Amino acid sequence: MRKGMLGVAGAILIGGITLYLWSGTLLERGMQPQADGTNAYAIVLGAKVNENGEPSLSLQYRLETAVAYLEQYPHVKVIVSGGQGKEEPVSEAELMQTYLLEAGIAADRVLQENASTSTFENLSFSKKLLPEGETGVTIISSDFHLTRAQYLAGKLDLEVDVVSARTPKSVEEKLRLRERAALLKTYVVGY
Repeated sequence: MRKGMLGVAGAILIGGITLYLWSGTLLERGMQPQADGTNAYAIVLGAKVNENGEPSLSLQYRLETAVAYLEQYPHVKVIVSGGQGKEEPVSEAELMQTYLLEAGIAADRVLQENASTSTFENLSFSKKLLPEGETGVTIISSDFHLTRAQYLAGKLDLEVDVVSARTPKSVEEKLRLRERAALLKTYVVGY
């Protein structure tokens, strides 16, 4: 009986390591294809707004990346996407819109989706703001988040390329581990 338990434990350990390595490979692949201004619309996926009304470091990096991209491609319009959590004084989308406007992005280039509470809703609700028939979109989010975002966009019949924002070093391991679990759940459940 004891030998059987060791065999099961070994199989679970090997399976866990395999899943961990596989999901890590998927996270790296998510940063392709890199956006080149081809799509007329971009979506910035929300992240936490701190209680003091400032963006979390993850959201700050996404916004800095969005500003650089929008400055490089002035024809691109952007949808800022994210609702308001219990601890957040404003919606993620409202904070993002304010940030982009203060950074000099023209108001007529920024659309706001402020009802979503998940990555799937970010994309689904943002899709409703696209002109009819528009299916090409650029996703701007943290590097670790892009694989799942692309998968979910595909479920919504969106054709995407991506712009990768760096992940804060202080929370990188925690966020990557959490994203691996979310990615596996998404592949099993579908969203």
